[in-house]
Amino acid sequence: MKSLISATRLLIAASPRVWAAGLALSVLVLVMAAALLGLSGWFITAAGVAGIAGIGIGFDFFRPSAGVRFLALGRTAARYGERLVTHEATLKALAALRVDLLHGLSRRGYRALSGLRGEAALTRIVADVEALDGVVLRLWAPIAAGVLTLALACLALWLLVHWSCAVLLAAIYGLFGAVILHRLGLRSVRPSAVHEARQQTLRRRLIDLLRDRDALIVGGRLRQAASRLIALDHGLRAAARKLDRAERGTVFGLSTLTSLCVAGMILLCGALIADGRIDAPQAAIAVFVSLALAEILSGIRRGAAELGRTLIAARNVVADESGPSPAPATAHTAMSPRLDPDGPVLRIEKEGTETVLSSGQGLALIGPSGSGKTTLLMQIAGLMPAGPTRIRIQGIDIADWPEDALRRQVVLLPQRSALMAGSVRDNLTLAAPVGDEDLRAVLKCVGLTGALAPRGGLDLILGEGGAGLSGGEARRLCLARALMTRPALLLLDEPTEGLDEIASHRLLTAIRDFLPGTALCAAMHRNQEHFVFDRILYHQ
Repeated sequence: MKSLISATRLLIAASPRVWAAGLALSVLVLVMAAALLGLSGWFITAAGVAGIAGIGIGFDFFRPSAGVRFLALGRTAARYGERLVTHEATLKALAALRVDLLHGLSRRGYRALSGLRGEAALTRIVADVEALDGVVLRLWAPIAAGVLTLALACLALWLLVHWSCAVLLAAIYGLFGAVILHRLGLRSVRPSAVHEARQQTLRRRLIDLLRDRDALIVGGRLRQAASRLIALDHGLRAAARKLDRAERGTVFGLSTLTSLCVAGMILLCGALIADGRIDAPQAAIAVFVSLALAEILSGIRRGAAELGRTLIAARNVVADESGPSPAPATAHTAMSPRLDPDGPVLRIEKEGTETVLSSGQGLALIGPSGSGKTTLLMQIAGLMPAGPTRIRIQGIDIADWPEDALRRQVVLLPQRSALMAGSVRDNLTLAAPVGDEDLRAVLKCVGLTGALAPRGGLDLILGEGGAGLSGGEARRLCLARALMTRPALLLLDEPTEGLDEIASHRLLTAIRDFLPGTALCAAMHRNQEHFVFDRILYHQ
């Protein structure tokens, strides 16, 4: 429940004034609905009593009828305004929540992000945001508006009719209504959670099926994959049926409760009339108000039915939004740091040893698999805490670099890099807005000119994740994008993986020719003796 409250705070913080206005309008709608029925019941009963008594000609029909028209039109206008304001607040809150989620995920660091499956993470985030769409609109706002309206209605009955009518109304709607809705919330937690989990699984499996359909067809496993999707859909429908049964039971309970409340109010008012404590028009107010207040319970029902789904989404969103705490700000974070033009580009101090890399030099990181070469590259790039290792870029400690300034100086090409759907030109100009001549030069550098020219060159359209290129071509295109930034320090993780000796030699030579003044640091399993590397650091 704490996560649900935290998620609610995030949503309300986006536009608290708009939410307050929406809540006020929600209360106004319910109050006007109760007042409309109460006034209508009083008016009809009072007019009938006046006619029976023979004094109908002196009865004031105009002011009560004007009040009925005012409440009817006012309720319609308030309902429209409430829908407009609360939906505006919801859209603003969800927009702010998406930004918060991206910020929270970005603080997780490279290792956590690289471990996420794109479609799985996106499906979950989209589903979580959709689930929180109504956490205020269909849960907290109806509860708050219902409680306030019930309190006002009980106060009005206490003043206008009799205190016992107010007590009966509060006991039946406030106590027994809360018990029924609480029971619905408990009964719906598991089926709604199962429904949400199966729905997300179905979405992911469907994405996998569409993405891998060619391989499934070739392997003769398309029918088997489709059968698994059908089985998931059957499980999803079973969970939906359980949830629907719980909700239909609650509807029956609330309808029964409303009938009991109205019947009890009729009996109570009849006894009060017999004792001479109230008259018939006053009794009509109590009966019709008790009938109108059934709306406060039906407004909460949907939010209670979706409680399980909402709780799961809230836990996920709070975890994603918080992320690890960012590094504390320093005096250098407000402006670009003052660089040392005569100092080395990179200085690594660890366990009493120091490694220095100047402009135009190359450093090869070698060591057995799992020795931490990739981790060291992450630390140099500022994507992971440096720990006991002290790393300085151009004389400035890595922790003191502002993010935007560091990205202009240091570029990392990891083993797993992403391409987006679009043209080759679109992918390259993500790094820097340069002309086609420079783009063709970098493609020539990485050896892609011959492969791409027959298919459209820079205008070649790629699918999602770079579909349309081989694995080696996609990796070289990612390298070309990294080279376009012309950084002071270029970090490469296994840049020659999958290439033979001749191709590896050509690629490393081309990188140095394209960036003659850039300091180069690369994790290598072989080719560490290449002339672009001035020194070798054995990491273990």
